[in-house]
Amino acid sequence: MRTYLDFEKPVAEIEAKIEELRTVAAADNAVPIGEELTRLEVKAAKALADLYVGLTPWQKTQVARHPQRPHFIDYVKALITDFTALAGDRNFAEDQAIIGGFGRFQGRSVCVIGQEKGSDTETRLKHNFGMARPEGYRKAARLMDMADRFGIPVISLIDTAGAFPGIDAEERGQAEAIARSTEACLALGSPNVAVVIGEGGSGGAVAIATANRVLMLEHAIYTVASPEASASILWRDSSRAEDAATNMKITAQDLLRFGIIDGIVAEPPGGAHRDPDAIFASTADAVAKSLKAFEGQSRDAIIEARAEKFLAMGRKP
Repeated sequence: MRTYLDFEKPVAEIEAKIEELRTVAAADNAVPIGEELTRLEVKAAKALADLYVGLTPWQKTQVARHPQRPHFIDYVKALITDFTALAGDRNFAEDQAIIGGFGRFQGRSVCVIGQEKGSDTETRLKHNFGMARPEGYRKAARLMDMADRFGIPVISLIDTAGAFPGIDAEERGQAEAIARSTEACLALGSPNVAVVIGEGGSGGAVAIATANRVLMLEHAIYTVASPEASASILWRDSSRAEDAATNMKITAQDLLRFGIIDGIVAEPPGGAHRDPDAIFASTADAVAKSLKAFEGQSRDAIIEARAEKFLAMGRKP
């Protein structure tokens, strides 16, 4: 059953009428509703397209968090063959908020790392809603070091509200673990591509998204802090999250204009959750194109290009 966001109510009403007509048609084939059904389907498609053309940053935040939006595991199943997940940081424990391993992408060996939020209560608790503890980032760094030794490209799929803020995470060195993971990204002699598929929250995202190419899905967000956290910091009022989202420039379109990301992956009308197969195909094409750009380049050239990309962000034009 499709879940609608608050601002999608006009579309929900039309699609509810469509379902009613289809039910009537199935019960009584003699009822001539084909023309009316077609008219409503066209109307619904247009309403959805018009709505999504003008989404506000806060509406994009809601779409990025949609419960039916494809998650890391869905992308791995669709894009990666022979995937083998590796567990543990060889120091403390296994963190299931970050999943990583090796497989094949379009016939090429790759390392794949990303946050998994979970799709129901059980899996959300299992994966801690995609918020990793230090051992998750240490696992990511371990996998990147392994990929580097064998010259294997790294694909990161980002979807997290941020690193886990609990006391236990801080006691085990959360900030240091994020820094080490970011350092591992920068030191890679093989190319890495990051795709923000939902939320890209704070250092929890940057830890595995410091890549040669950073892409975002059309309705994803990438933030220094969540809109709610930012509102609490700026105005001591988390209910002003919409104001924060509007002023923080967190959308793919804004970030591409500022040179923070390198490309946008178009989503199907109504968001990635409406047509997962289409977004998987678009994402695969974008990742393949990004990796191809580094074919034949030396290890030093890849490292230098990545460093220059991020250093340029702090320079005046």
